Amino acid sequence: MTLAGDASDLVGPCGLRLEKALSLLEQAGWVVPTDLVPDSAPWLQWIVDGLCDLSSRDALTGLANRRQFEAAIARELDRVARIGEPALLLVADIDHFKRINDSFGHAAGDVVIRSVASVLQECVRPMDLVARIGGEEFAIILPNCPHVFGQTVAERIRQRVAATPVAVIGGQQITVTVSIGGAFAPQWVRSSPALWSERADQQLYRAKSEGRNRACLDMPPLTVVSAEEKSLLFAGVGPSDENSDSGFGEFVPNNTP
Repeated sequence: MTLAGDASDLVGPCGLRLEKALSLLEQAGWVVPTDLVPDSAPWLQWIVDGLCDLSSRDALTGLANRRQFEAAIARELDRVARIGEPALLLVADIDHFKRINDSFGHAAGDVVIRSVASVLQECVRPMDLVARIGGEEFAIILPNCPHVFGQTVAERIRQRVAATPVAVIGGQQITVTVSIGGAFAPQWVRSSPALWSERADQQLYRAKSEGRNRACLDMPPLTVVSAEEKSLLFAGVGPSDENSDSGFGEFVPNNTP
């Protein structure tokens, strides 16, 4: 039995036309629970929940899509500003992906993307978010990731991808590598997703320029706060207060026992 059922079943409560919604869920492999009664409130809630999930997932890999990533990175930055726990953003790009498409075809390229996505998901914690944000580009948000573990995490991901052969169309196995760039969110600072992403992207460009198949992280001893971040930090503060000193130290709690 399909989700949509007979044509007479496609009109829900209040005259809602649900055939397209049910068809999308069916194509995505969703199976309606047998205990749900059509046209009931739980049945409608199941449809809404399914559509919300589909709208936040990448169709090819099943990872979070850019929409979900942008919402998650904004929430994480707000948490870092309020709580001060370190958070790491990694961006990973498949090396020489165009060469893979040109040599084996776009179908093989899709297989490679799905394989890398699976490896990334296996390398992180349940609390971390892995997203596909572009054609062959991925992003990983790692909440509460101490600075001393950042390079280790990035290297583990890079090595796992390189050690996982991909069987493309025709059964041929190829080796795939990724370049990774990473940056920590400035703790206790009201930053923005664009600034955090830019820092990680800069490290990705560095990894690419240094030969690819490497992980580069921006981990300065003291985070340099940009002018834009200072303006966000001092929003609502009088000019005299802002100009008297950087004031940044006053906003960092002293956690020393």
